[in-house]
Amino acid sequence: MSAFWCETAIIAGHDTGDGAPVRPEVASGVRVETIEGRISALHSGVQPQPGDTTLMGVAFPAAANAHSHAFHRILRGRTHDGRGDFWVWREQMYRSASELTPDKYQKLATAVFAEMVVTGFSSVAEFHYVHHQPDGAPYSEPHAMELALARAAVSAGIRLTLLDTLYLTGGIGTSLSPEQARFGDPDAQAWLDRLASLRAAIAREFPSERVGVGAALHSVRAVPEEALKIVAKQLPRDIPLHVHLSEQPAENQACMEAYGTTPTGLLGRHDLLSSKLSAVHSTHLTQDDISLLGGSSTTVVMCPSTEADLADGIGPARELSDAGATIALGTDQHAVIDPWIEMRTLEHGERLGSGQRGRFSPWELLRAVTEGAARSMATPIAASTLQVGAVCDLMVIDPSSTRTAGSQPLQLAFSATASDVTQVVIAGEVTAQHGVHTRLGLPGNLLAEALKEFS
Repeated sequence: MSAFWCETAIIAGHDTGDGAPVRPEVASGVRVETIEGRISALHSGVQPQPGDTTLMGVAFPAAANAHSHAFHRILRGRTHDGRGDFWVWREQMYRSASELTPDKYQKLATAVFAEMVVTGFSSVAEFHYVHHQPDGAPYSEPHAMELALARAAVSAGIRLTLLDTLYLTGGIGTSLSPEQARFGDPDAQAWLDRLASLRAAIAREFPSERVGVGAALHSVRAVPEEALKIVAKQLPRDIPLHVHLSEQPAENQACMEAYGTTPTGLLGRHDLLSSKLSAVHSTHLTQDDISLLGGSSTTVVMCPSTEADLADGIGPARELSDAGATIALGTDQHAVIDPWIEMRTLEHGERLGSGQRGRFSPWELLRAVTEGAARSMATPIAASTLQVGAVCDLMVIDPSSTRTAGSQPLQLAFSATASDVTQVVIAGEVTAQHGVHTRLGLPGNLLAEALKEFS
């Protein structure tokens, strides 16, 4: 057993008995006892005991990143010197994808995951589609790229859900382009077979609490309806499924023309809407789409900083939540990696779109970046407060920095940034302190070195 003493911590409040989620409360002098990386006991209003690790500041549950493309980190600060839209940015992204090798990707992803850890993330869902060599031929080790990502996550100490992605077409009714060849598989059955082989390979090498495998459909642009039918019938029921959904109006228009329905409607047609599904972006939805996603208890993963950076638009997060969907947060192309900025950018987008404040409470934002996001993963589900039985994944915020001084602890989502994260604990182990990874050092140095290998 090990123990942490928190100066201040966010713990579960009292159950009101009305069936509503238990709201958090702020407690002082909280002693967190752990066994095998999970919280075994909590005591508040106490003093530290000899041997306790002291965490000064406000201890929150660590964040979960529900949507990441690790290699997109290459593009940060390099795509802003001209006009254009998502589709222009995509061409630059393809050039970066073409330069990846398993060794280069492991080095880059280790740095990106280390950046996530020091900013407060303890888990990540990696939406992975760069499977093969640039010409589309498999590597001699068929899971070389996937294993590189898993090894990177283990090196960085972050929990990984590796979302192996089905990517068959370059658009509805069009073949993969040469730039997309390494993303594809011959057909849906070949992907399902490769997914099964990958699950076995990951299970042999990594503990399930640290690395798990999920599945993803890139989008309805990249997965034809006939393939959706096969996936709906044969995908294992015990793994999460993610999909990029209605990120751009052009996707909706192409889907309507080809299938007579929206992307959400197409997924619903094949019974793919469920609590196991995470729909990423969901920026351009109809009212029927919102009802379908909410009624099926689908998780909707918003990536507010990316959606702003790519000019995607502001998604209907409040309406989706009210309809019954779970809201989660991700960093997608890593315009920034900062759970605190993602939280308030979600709320700020709502305010800009509605002309109203307080669309999401700070507590709801915290849920979105903890248990909401972790709900979509294959690794253990996080809680939105410190509580017995949860994994001991914590991020500690300095409440007296230039940014946070005077903030109420439960409103730090509107003042804190990753620069205020002083310590990060994952599975009961201090993994980062003041922006430095305890095993890997400064992520900036790792990133600078990794990025030298890309044009």
